[in-house]
Amino acid sequence: MNIELLNHAAAFVSLEADLLDHCEYAAWLDLWEDSGTYIVPIDPNETDFANTLNYAHDDAAMRRLRVQRLTSGESVSTVPAPRTIRSLSRFRLLADEGGVVTLRCAQILGEFRKDVMKHYTADVTFVLARHGDAFRIRQKVVRLLNATDALACIGYIP
Repeated sequence: MNIELLNHAAAFVSLEADLLDHCEYAAWLDLWEDSGTYIVPIDPNETDFANTLNYAHDDAAMRRLRVQRLTSGESVSTVPAPRTIRSLSRFRLLADEGGVVTLRCAQILGEFRKDVMKHYTADVTFVLARHGDAFRIRQKVVRLLNATDALACIGYIP
């Protein structure tokens, strides 16, 4: 196992979580490849995201629209804005081929909004393309543990 690569990739995805928790959306958008996809499948075992229903299946344009909705103050689902904290753990390198690294980790996300605390647990898989000394996100798949259950409105980026 390449511990240095694992630490480098884990630090990158930890930065991504921190940017989201602190609403630094412009910097978050800069972490992505233009062709990157952000996916939250309904079926946690699904792999054919293009031909199935997902909670989110965002390309670059949709990510920008999602950020605009979060920051505009005009969306009922984001007013008041939720406060979130993501905790990432159990990092595992799944692949390192041709300048592309696949990393899987666990995420526990706490949300506080309207005096209510909620928790979401997920397996998150990142496909990261090397970009100089850093990475760019080619794909992020958030497999919520309770994705097949009835979910309350998630007005932010899980």
